[in-house]
Amino acid sequence: MGWIILLMMILLLFGVLVFVGKLPRTAYELTGAALLLGVAGYAWQANPGMAGVSVEPAEKANSFDESNIESRQEMGERFGSAQEWLVFSDALNRSGKHGSAANYLRNGVKEHPNNPDLWVGLGNALVVHADGVITPAAQFAFQRAADISPEHPGPPFFLGMAYAQSGKIDQARAIWTELLERSPEEAPWRKDLESRLATMERMQPTLPNPSQDPIED
Repeated sequence: MGWIILLMMILLLFGVLVFVGKLPRTAYELTGAALLLGVAGYAWQANPGMAGVSVEPAEKANSFDESNIESRQEMGERFGSAQEWLVFSDALNRSGKHGSAANYLRNGVKEHPNNPDLWVGLGNALVVHADGVITPAAQFAFQRAADISPEHPGPPFFLGMAYAQSGKIDQARAIWTELLERSPEEAPWRKDLESRLATMERMQPTLPNPSQDPIED
C-alpha cells in the first residue's frame, strides 16, 4: 500500500511540475530521473511495510504524591481562583506531565501574583518536576508565599517536605518544629506534622554521647 501511495505522489508531483510549473520538455527526462533516484533511495533505506511507532511522552509519573493534595487543601483555601489552577495542574501531574504542570502554575502566579496558595502549588510542582529535589526556583516560590502570608502554614510545611525529600533533614526538622510550635491545637494539619517529626526522629542515627569517655586502644 505504501508503494502505491508513493508512486501516486510521484506522478502527482511530476504533473504539477509540468502543467503548473510549466516545466519545459527538454527537462522532462532530467526531472523524471531525479524523481526516480529519490524513489530508489527510499527503497534502499526505508521500510514502508513497517508498522508505525507511537512515541511515549518524555515525562512520566514519579515523585508526585497524591496525599499532598489533601494536605494542601487543609492548609489553604478550598475554593477561589487558586483552586482552578491547582486542580488542573494536579491533573497534569497525575498524567506525568510535570513540566507542563509547573509551567501552568507559572502562568497562574503571573495572573495572581499575591495568591500564596498558587505560590505553594508552584513550589510543589517544581519539586515534583525535579524528581523530589528542591531547587532554587522552588525555594523562591515557597519564600514568596511566606512573604505574602506569614501565618500561612503551607509554605513552611511543604518547604520542610521538600528539604526532607532532598535529604536535608536538619533543615526540614527546624522548619517543621517552628511550624508545630505556632500551630493551634485544633489545626487539621497538626497531627500529620507531629507524626512526620516523630518518624524523622526515629529514622535519625543514634549519635554518640559526648559525656562518655572515648574508648582507648
